[in-house]
Amino acid sequence: MKAFALRRAGELGFCLAGVAPAAGPEPDGEALRRWVAGGLHASMAYMAEHLDQRCDVRASTPGVRSVLCLAAGYAPAGGGETGPVARFARGRDYHRVLKARAHRLADELRELAGPDARSRTCVDSAPVLERAYARLAGLGWIGRNTCLTNARWGSYLVLCEILLDFELPPDAPVAEGCGDCRRCIDACPTGALRDGRVLDARRCINWATVEEPGPLGDQPATLAGQLLGCDLCQAVCPHNQAVPEGLDELARPGPLVERASVLAVLDWSWADWDAATRGSTARRASWAMWVRNACRVAGEGRLAEARPALARLGASEDPVVRGAAREALARLGG
Repeated sequence: MKAFALRRAGELGFCLAGVAPAAGPEPDGEALRRWVAGGLHASMAYMAEHLDQRCDVRASTPGVRSVLCLAAGYAPAGGGETGPVARFARGRDYHRVLKARAHRLADELRELAGPDARSRTCVDSAPVLERAYARLAGLGWIGRNTCLTNARWGSYLVLCEILLDFELPPDAPVAEGCGDCRRCIDACPTGALRDGRVLDARRCINWATVEEPGPLGDQPATLAGQLLGCDLCQAVCPHNQAVPEGLDELARPGPLVERASVLAVLDWSWADWDAATRGSTARRASWAMWVRNACRVAGEGRLAEARPALARLGASEDPVVRGAAREALARLGG
């Protein structure tokens, strides 16, 4: 059964697959509790909810005995360059892509296991410590940038899980592969990464541009030119410099988001945003968040050519956009 599961996972487009026991992944659970208690989850209130379920899938899905962990890569071969839109948001919505694949695999496994077999597929749809379970399943280790990292496939990975009420032999965790490298910590322009594999989301560009819908205030200190998400800590990782050829469809960027620029986004109407983000993970950020981010980048970069658009947006009916545009104009001296 396990051999079939791993083989079919590869055939369905997953680059990594492994099995973890359903028992809670400690000490990862305790680390999560400390992270939340310290307020490091910023405005992501959902991370503080259902902690018992996050730390042990048996609490949310009784009867689970094994967790089939799956990963798909989304980086172009050879590493590629960073850009103002993070790679996870450039291509197709990974939630839809992975869910379709995982559902098919789960259906086939239940058919083999028998009529009473049950499963649950999770693609950001349930409180699961997916990186911790993936680590237990041998898919990789947790890097200093807090990303699951694999020696062959790097850290540009999206994860999902199939919770099974029958047992598959578990895999063993792999050795940690960061050594004494600190490139990711040193590359973070806002100091969001701490020693001990801790991320302070309050300082993270990805949190600010993707997760926070309101005014950004003083944190993070800079967006470093990023319109949506941030790859800076992953781009410098040695394990992301030689990703194998023939990667997933998730690595193919959409034409509009790929060409997003500060001036273009400042001129986006809601219809432009809709066209640019339809079917993409980039849609996680609303029109107002995209435009707010562009205002912030324009102000930080002292882009004088953005002044007409900022002046127009300074009268926007959306209070977040209006405030961001006026802050940017103040930086430009007007």
